[in-house]
Formats: sequence, C-alpha cells, structure tokens
Amino acid sequence: MNTAPSVAELTAAFARLQSTVRRPGSATSAVHQLGQVARELIDSAAGAGVSLRGEDGRKTTTAATDRVVEDADDLQYELGQGPCLSAWETVSPQRLEDTATDRQWPRWSAGALRLGVRSVLSTPLIYAGEPIGALQVYATRAGAFSADDERMLELLAQAAAILFGAARTPKTSPQPDRALETALTDRREIDMATGVLMGRSGIDEETARTRLMEASRSQDRTLVDIAHQVLDHGRTSTT
Repeated sequence: MNTAPSVAELTAAFARLQSTVRRPGSATSAVHQLGQVARELIDSAAGAGVSLRGEDGRKTTTAATDRVVEDADDLQYELGQGPCLSAWETVSPQRLEDTATDRQWPRWSAGALRLGVRSVLSTPLIYAGEPIGALQVYATRAGAFSADDERMLELLAQAAAILFGAARTPKTSPQPDRALETALTDRREIDMATGVLMGRSGIDEETARTRLMEASRSQDRTLVDIAHQVLDHGRTSTT
C-alpha cells in the first residue's frame, strides 16, 4: 500500500493548523483554518464545517467553508438529527452515502437533498477522552467518500483536537508538536492491520478498511484499538 502522498498531505495540513494555533488570540482563526484544511484534504469534499459548543452551551457551527454547509448544519440543530450530531453523540465517524435513499436521518436527509448535499462524512473531535465537537465534509454526489477518506478525516480531527486542547491548557495537555506524531503512528498501525486483513481474507484495501471501521463502531472502540487487536492477536471479530 502506498500511503506516502496522503501522509504528506496530512503533514502539510497539520503544519498550517499548528502555525495558526500558536498565534495569540487565534482560536477562531484556527477553527476556520481546520474547516479549510478538511475541505482541501478530502478531494471529494465540496464544503466542510466544524461544530462546537457556543457560549450559550448549544451545539453550533463555528466554522463553515460555504453557505450550504451552514444551512445543512443548521438543519441538523433544528431537527435534532443528522450525521454530525450522531458523530458527536456516539463518538464515532458517520458516513452517509446518499441523502436520496437515507433512512437513518430521514427528515434531515430530505432537507439536505434539497440543498444539493448528496453524501456526508463526519467525525468527532475528541479531547481528554471527551467529544468536544465534530468535523464534517459534504459532497454534491452520492457515494463520494471512501473508507480512506473517513480514516484521513478521523486522523485530522484527532490531531486537531489534541492541538487545540494543548493550546488552551499547555501545562496539562500533550505538546502540540506531538499531536501529529501520535496521529501518524496510529495511521501506520491501521495501515498494517489493513494489510493483515487483506492477506488473510483475500479482500481489497477498501473492504479491509471498512471492516476495521465497522468493528470500531460495533465494539464501541477506537479504530486504532481495533488495529492493535488485529496485529496483536491475529484473529478478531472483523474477519
């Protein structure tokens, strides 16, 4: 598996975030930068947004690259359903293949379809073991996002959450310079576990990554935990 291009992209994206976060009073700029980075990192994305809690404690879109993102997100808050809210509440990535056929969030999907949104990928922002928000990308065509896109967005969200948390509480949080190193270490282990599943089951890379992610959701464990299980114990429930 050749993962060098995506690793390079993630490294460059993180460097932009880190530079922004280190500027005094840059919290708002950093969140907006995260949205821009997500849209650029995920090729199929037509727009991206970052959901956090506002000063009133309510979930809100703190940054959006496009008006359609704001409208689609606002519809989730209004209806109380949607992939971004589910990613936040379940602390697990959510991938919606087609709003035209979705049955999980029917009211939101119907509204999103009218906005021109066909597929969505959202992942939680987790700091100190707690979900603090969600990072989401939207596309105008069905089935736009792959398992690899899901994994890349999850890694970006993981590194960004650590970075933001470290900037807020530098005395007790991990150093920002270690955030990307942690994410990339996890990525390498996930890549290795993917290769193990491919070789063992005779499946392609996309299917192997999907199995890992499905196991992560069903067992309520992180993706890297599932990868460790595959590498350490050989056989798991994903095979």
